[in-house]
Amino acid sequence: MKKIIDIEGMHCNHCVMKVENALKEIEQVAKVKVNLTKKQAEVYLNGDVADEILINAIKDVDFDVVKIS
Repeated sequence: MKKIIDIEGMHCNHCVMKVENALKEIEQVAKVKVNLTKKQAEVYLNGDVADEILINAIKDVDFDVVKIS
């Protein structure tokens, strides 16, 4: 399963690394690709993960989720 997360507040590669590392800590996350230009994260999951878990992981590193699709 793949989810696309639109993220607000990323400005540099350090921001990208913070988001990637936060999402990779979630057990069901198999792969994360963050695109700074699009301000999006592609998250590949090995199972169901509630959107709230993804949102909280991103908020914990000081960014905001605009939408998840």
